[in-house]
Amino acid sequence: MSKINDFLTQAGVFFLATADGTQPKLRPLGAHVEMDGKVLFGVGDFKDVYKQMLANPLVEIAAALPDGHWLRYTGKAVFEEDEKYAEAVLTNSPELRGIYNSTTGFKLKMFHLEDAKAVIINVAGPGEEVK
Repeated sequence: MSKINDFLTQAGVFFLATADGTQPKLRPLGAHVEMDGKVLFGVGDFKDVYKQMLANPLVEIAAALPDGHWLRYTGKAVFEEDEKYAEAVLTNSPELRGIYNSTTGFKLKMFHLEDAKAVIINVAGPGEEVK
């Protein structure tokens, strides 16, 4: 997992693809953390992305680096109940506390990917499967 987490950290911003019925949806994210042997991602419980993932948990994450390498990470989103994951993201990204707090009532829902495949690809060469 560290290779995936390191790549995402280096990229800074990555993109999450979901489906809204038959329409693909793509949005930038940055909230992630590696804990307990998993890379976990955060989305707001009030956002369409969360509802889309509940309806269809098959997602893909893509990130790119300036050197031409990019990551494709595909799998089934599984939401976590333990608040420690959201707290870790909020500690790493304190600006998010302005959105996710008891005043707004919004919660950061954390998920990881199961049955996942990750590939790091050089734009000029073959991909390397990450395990």
